[in-house]
Amino acid sequence: MFDSTGASSLMKEGSRHYSGLEEAMCRNIDACKQLSSMTRSALGPHGMNKMVINHLEKLFITSDAATIIRETDVHHPAAKMIAQAAKMQENECGDGTNLLISMAGELMQQAQDLITMGLHPSEILIGYEKAAKKSMELLDSLDSYTSENMRDHAELTRLIKGPIASKQFGLEDFLAGLISEASIHAMPQGNIGGFSTENVRVQKILGGGIYDSEVVHGMVVTRGSMTSVRRCTDCKVAVFNTNIEMQQGETKGTVLMKNAEDLLNYTKGEEEAFENFVKGLAEAGIEVVVGSGSMSELAQHYFEKYHIYAVKIMSKWELKRIARAVGATPIVKLVTPSPDELGFANEVAFKEISSQWCTIFRRDQDENKMATIVLRGSTTAMLDDTERAIDNGVSTVKTLIRNPKVLAGAGATELWLGQQIQKFAKEQPGLDQYAVEKFGVSYEVIPRTLAENAGLKAEKVLADLNAKSVESSAFGIDVSDGEVKNAMEASIFDSWETKSWALKLCFDVVITILRVDQIIMSKPSGGPKMDQAARRPDGYDE
Repeated sequence: MFDSTGASSLMKEGSRHYSGLEEAMCRNIDACKQLSSMTRSALGPHGMNKMVINHLEKLFITSDAATIIRETDVHHPAAKMIAQAAKMQENECGDGTNLLISMAGELMQQAQDLITMGLHPSEILIGYEKAAKKSMELLDSLDSYTSENMRDHAELTRLIKGPIASKQFGLEDFLAGLISEASIHAMPQGNIGGFSTENVRVQKILGGGIYDSEVVHGMVVTRGSMTSVRRCTDCKVAVFNTNIEMQQGETKGTVLMKNAEDLLNYTKGEEEAFENFVKGLAEAGIEVVVGSGSMSELAQHYFEKYHIYAVKIMSKWELKRIARAVGATPIVKLVTPSPDELGFANEVAFKEISSQWCTIFRRDQDENKMATIVLRGSTTAMLDDTERAIDNGVSTVKTLIRNPKVLAGAGATELWLGQQIQKFAKEQPGLDQYAVEKFGVSYEVIPRTLAENAGLKAEKVLADLNAKSVESSAFGIDVSDGEVKNAMEASIFDSWETKSWALKLCFDVVITILRVDQIIMSKPSGGPKMDQAARRPDGYDE
């Protein structure tokens, strides 16, 4: 009945237990390396796209590491920790996830080399902790540039071009211009720190080319007016989170009609009640009504009669955003809203974009100032990927408002940090100096990967970079022409805040994984096997 050997004897049958260097630590390192190699080829402007099909069979074609990791169902516990760190980085800065994953994979690779060499894991951990602490100190002392005016269009465009180029190389000038214009419009006049990424929206409309995209001041929804009213200025807005139609009775009844007059009078009372409701809206000065779900023909008729701009919104999320954009409270009963529940818009206008009917809600108060980037393109996959690049760009604007300090991009910062850590290793007295040195070597993965992805000879590029970095910490690789140049002068920047968070999270997760020397897995709980329970009915796929 009982197995007398090993830790397995303590647990239920079906549990698994791995211990020691070979079984636990090397398995964890291999899993992290696999995850890193999956996203590494997507790093930089010439990174390759990945085709990811998630559990709902939705297709993603992207080089954005955060999306790749999120939509790939990672099950290995150690790899999942890196995936969670990447998610944290995405939430905090909106960019820098590939830097974190690539760096973590390389640090794991170097740790494996040290273990093979015979170094004890404790020495590796001491060395890695020393090097991580020194790296964060060096990051503060790096050559940097701090922007004085975040409302300057040209300045902001220059600063956010780098993160956008890594996702949409060749479109960075155009997209950075759109993002800057939209972000500056959405910035509060007084406290710039109150800028919210929610106030810069993206509306995707198929058709045309990417260069037909534009910034619209206000919120754009792809719905036209249900009436002939096309434009309202300085108007009150009512938002109803319910169908706008005559109320149905809860019970069924039988109506006996004896003549034509009975038939004509049958709905007259309801119609009068509905007209009084719409009349009440008009008398309250409401010129725009936004409804959720269906809007009956009778409702459209009375809205037309009282010259009210009526919009039907199918998405509950979009309805909430419109309510937020105009400062209204969505109400669930068909009654005239109180003054507190009403919203206000400086302009509500109808516009046709590529045969798509759109309504623009514009309100110029600081807390509701919104801008929408209307994205145009030929395929849905391309629009989705461009939207992700814009989200990264807007998140970078938010990060720069929090901390306007930028560093040299193009692999310059990582290479210089690597050199300094390798020098620092030579000053260490103990065996941990080998770990510190390998930690410094790990930094080379970023410029190396950038060069390899661009089709350049990595060894030659690294040799040139090492020679130049003696002069300054700003020399990086410009992948557009393959030359080593001063990244600051070439306007290739990385946000200091993004870089700092990525490295901090990377070091934390690597040190945590390297501390693990045993993996204990309990027997999975019972219940139906999901592959059988969720099996499709016969003939479903035909």
